[in-house]
Amino acid sequence: MKIGRIETFLVPPRWLFVRVESEDGAVGWGEASLEGHAEAVEGAFEALRDRFLGYDPRRIEDIWQIAYRGGFYRGGPVLMSALSGLDQALWDLKGRVTGLPAWDMLGGRVRDKIRAYAWIGGDRPHEIAEAAAARKAQGFSAVKMNATAELDWLGTPRLFDDVVRRVEAAQGQGMDVGLDFHGRVHKPMAKQLAKMLEPLGLLFIEEPLLSENWEGLAQIAAITSTPIALGERLYSRWDFKSLLASATVDIIQPDLSHAGGLSECRRIAAMAEAADVAVAPHCPLGPLALASCLQLAGCTPNVAIQEISLGIHYNVGHDLLSFVTNPEVLATVDGFLAIPEGPGLGVDIDEAAVRAADRDRHRWRNPVWHNADGSFAEW
Repeated sequence: MKIGRIETFLVPPRWLFVRVESEDGAVGWGEASLEGHAEAVEGAFEALRDRFLGYDPRRIEDIWQIAYRGGFYRGGPVLMSALSGLDQALWDLKGRVTGLPAWDMLGGRVRDKIRAYAWIGGDRPHEIAEAAAARKAQGFSAVKMNATAELDWLGTPRLFDDVVRRVEAAQGQGMDVGLDFHGRVHKPMAKQLAKMLEPLGLLFIEEPLLSENWEGLAQIAAITSTPIALGERLYSRWDFKSLLASATVDIIQPDLSHAGGLSECRRIAAMAEAADVAVAPHCPLGPLALASCLQLAGCTPNVAIQEISLGIHYNVGHDLLSFVTNPEVLATVDGFLAIPEGPGLGVDIDEAAVRAADRDRHRWRNPVWHNADGSFAEW
């Protein structure tokens, strides 16, 4: 068996799908979405085609090692997102050839389902309460929300009163809440906010600081018992190695479309297990990314909860299930997502719809924010 084609598709709202086909007609799909940089990732596939057209697609680990190490320059969001999509597609192809789910090929199932959480938004407590109630009606028992909009370097705790009220509004609907700082909060403010939120009993605070600020994270970890989650902007086991050694996080959040795909994230999760750290894969993306996360959850004991993008505010015009012909496999029931039992990644893609969508290629970009004084603000 040899790889005959590697195709990429820019699919709205902001996704990049990968299709790998063998010369004898076997097909696998993956997702290499890197929000706001789809064109750069698509360009990285030129080198992957040169390397792997004519290669045996069943040699997934060999392909991974060559793709990562064979180009001299390694890592980073663009190259690793491309490798992630290719890796997912190879597991999907191999699973469809053998008739096995990816989790079965990776050691077998450790659970039947995984708890899920969905995003909610809103600027006022009553809007948060309404959004949380809607998620509860959809079958969710946990939600995540942004802590704040843009923040300057300095301020007073009065700025955080509304954060507390919005969290309490979601909790008032019976929801467990994770709060995402989104790297927007600088250390002088982040320490105050983390301390103020501690009595609320959050599931976690996410990215209280940007991941490169190890020293600052250690300071925050020392003043709060709230679990700290981090990792969507880390791209390999070597990136996570320092984070895990620092003992500043309780939950890591590798993104299976950024951090080397199913192969690498399984290794990252094993490293975290040795440090008694949970895994909650980052996934505000499309169906192939989510399906890959569920394959990881199926065979990995320390995966604790799974993000799902259904109805997220980014999904304008197209949503999580728009290109899936078996949407039932990604349905939330009583707050859980079932581990798919179909071959490969377990989701079936509407190829005609994907090709049609790719003709009107998206150009998604994240917004750029500014503080009141005109300086750049983290989004």
